[in-house]
Amino acid sequence: MIEVVTDARRRRERLAAIHARSVSADAELTTVVAAIVEDVRRRGDAALVEYAGRFDGVSLRPEELRVEERTLRESAARCDARVLEAVRASVENVRAFHERERVESWEFETARGVRLGQRVTPVEAAGLYVPGGTASYPSSVVMNVVPAQVAGVSRVAVVTPPRTLSETPAVAATLLELGVTEVYQVGGAHAVAALAYGTETIPRVDVITGPGNKYVAAAKRLVYGAVGIDSVAGPSEVVVLADETARADFIAADLLAQAEHGEDASAILVTTDLKLAQLVSAQVALQAETLPRRSVVERSLTDFGAAFVVGTLEEACEVVNELAPEHLEIMTRDPDAWAARVRHAGAIFYGEHTPEAVGDYFAGPNHVLPTGGASRFSSALGVHNFLRRTSVIRYTREALQQTAPLIAALAEAEGLEAHARSALIRIKA
Repeated sequence: MIEVVTDARRRRERLAAIHARSVSADAELTTVVAAIVEDVRRRGDAALVEYAGRFDGVSLRPEELRVEERTLRESAARCDARVLEAVRASVENVRAFHERERVESWEFETARGVRLGQRVTPVEAAGLYVPGGTASYPSSVVMNVVPAQVAGVSRVAVVTPPRTLSETPAVAATLLELGVTEVYQVGGAHAVAALAYGTETIPRVDVITGPGNKYVAAAKRLVYGAVGIDSVAGPSEVVVLADETARADFIAADLLAQAEHGEDASAILVTTDLKLAQLVSAQVALQAETLPRRSVVERSLTDFGAAFVVGTLEEACEVVNELAPEHLEIMTRDPDAWAARVRHAGAIFYGEHTPEAVGDYFAGPNHVLPTGGASRFSSALGVHNFLRRTSVIRYTREALQQTAPLIAALAEAEGLEAHARSALIRIKA
């Protein structure tokens, strides 16, 4: 099920297959999604209703797109008490973490008569996508809503595919726990388009965040510019960096946990120990036998999983940096030492008692992370995604008199005479 790879050429082939999962590389997908986005932009609610029937098999009227609060409460009432207790604890941890991401407005005086600064304010409206389908995630509600609330966003709207709330009471309970009642039963690319451009029922937002399938990711990329987005999320992934001290059963469990996200998820072991890789492969096959999502796991690991065996941990770290994974687990004798050699990772989990699951659900840092190598230039979802930074510039007449000739010199060098005059006219007045 999971291939043990010792040959460098075979490793390059497997890495190429993993990198090829990128949504941006799929021209056919982009064409299909662009047509949906444009249709929603033109026809609004009528298009949403049509796509709900076509893609979700649900017959809706426009007035049914927004979920009534009564429906939310009826679904939430079916949430298991133990799950609700866990949600509340998770919210507390996630809020505590994101509170530390707050940034304040500031100003300082650079010279006599010159003050500069930055005003930090939240966006007015955020649209949050909560996946449905084969797995619905109350944890996604927590991870998207909490940083928006900490940032001070005044309006939070949630879109999620039809049936999500009825089939997953924990999602409804989490929404109510966080005080979110503007919820629309719309999913897929058409939901992203509705948030970006607005319809008769769904007012437009300023920022769209949250994970989804490849259609959602492609739609977010297409609407960027009309709205802000967190990232263009691709399939989920984990890399485990391990030496001979690691436990094979722990590693196998974590690879399987990642693989059950979907058939295009990627779960990779990078190790210096051939025996460990072989034990992990055997453990993966053994543990997978009793998983409810076994068919999904098997397809994921067959297509995008591997156990790479390399000569040294230095070489292992270079493989990790090439992958730039969403999640990195380090199970070595000295995790800190090898983490210091990792340049690219969305989140790092240290030691054998820190599985990725603690980050997915409970620890506090956000689980919406860059995928597909994007950790080379991108970061986890946070309060900053819901903030705007506005520059503040204050000059007195005396300060401008001193600098206007220099401003004019630069403007004239660029051939922009009106710019030069706009500064000089004030010192001649």
